[in-house]
Amino acid sequence: MSHNHFSQEVTLLPADIERLSNFCGQLDINLRHIEQRLQVEIANRSNHFRISGDEVAVRTASVVMQKLYELAEKEEISPEQVHLSLQDSSIDQLLENPAPKHQALVAIKTKRGVIKGRGQNQQDYLQKILQHDINFGVGPAGTGKTFLAVACAVEALQNETVRRIVLVRPAVEAGEKLGFLPGDMAQKVDPYLRPLYDALYDMLGFERVEKLLEKNVIEVAPLAFMRGRTLNDSFIILDEAQNTTTEQIKMFLTRIGFGSTAVITGDVTQIDLPNEKMSGLKHVLQVLKDVEGISFTFFGVRDVVRHPLVQRIVAAYDKYELQQKHELS
Repeated sequence: MSHNHFSQEVTLLPADIERLSNFCGQLDINLRHIEQRLQVEIANRSNHFRISGDEVAVRTASVVMQKLYELAEKEEISPEQVHLSLQDSSIDQLLENPAPKHQALVAIKTKRGVIKGRGQNQQDYLQKILQHDINFGVGPAGTGKTFLAVACAVEALQNETVRRIVLVRPAVEAGEKLGFLPGDMAQKVDPYLRPLYDALYDMLGFERVEKLLEKNVIEVAPLAFMRGRTLNDSFIILDEAQNTTTEQIKMFLTRIGFGSTAVITGDVTQIDLPNEKMSGLKHVLQVLKDVEGISFTFFGVRDVVRHPLVQRIVAAYDKYELQQKHELS
């Protein structure tokens, strides 16, 4: 990336004091956020702005600012909104590789609205899910890998390209024993599937999801219940796949029948299996890496679309683990 100093004048129209105040944020916090993330300087007088820094970063800041100013007419601009707009602009990829990628934007239509990938990596992920029967989405919490998979499943169901959605998760406890939870096996597993339910409620609404669950059009199953089944014309999501054993993930992958799409998501840095057991996800990434017809999307810190602090937490853990490996070697 070249570090040529560049300046650009930007005038945000119409000049509206309330809208400008909303756009800039209290004590210009939103402008400072853009400056910090893109390593640029922003000076302004009323609705006239001057952005200085590396050329690619300046041009990216200009696009983000104009987009946010449009939003400021209708909604409150928070630091979180600024963070998401920066993600939408794929800013890290732009800064590293200014050449634009010409690829049709994937938009998933659900009854609750249109869902688009934030940033290039999420867009690639959606594209791959539409084109492949088996897809892996691997990366840290907050990168949208499960939410986007559920969005694709909902769209496939609404378009009648599949007859049902099957949501699967291994019942591995993160430091707590399932045996102490009340209820039968299905009720014990229910808390582990909560993120999948939440995504469905977001897209279809509570009542519709409950009706589809009653009719078994949406099926929620612990991984252990999948043995011996073949799933045709289904959209199957295996979430938290890092907590599968090598035998379990092989069993799951061989359940997939004709007309089905499978998405396997997980975070190899958050394995809750007993130490002696190897993660099935880690193993399968090696075994299947050269198999044609299977897609892999690897998410990183830059893809985190939750609170900006989540991004920093993930980065700090990555850095710490890298240091530990160096010290041990």
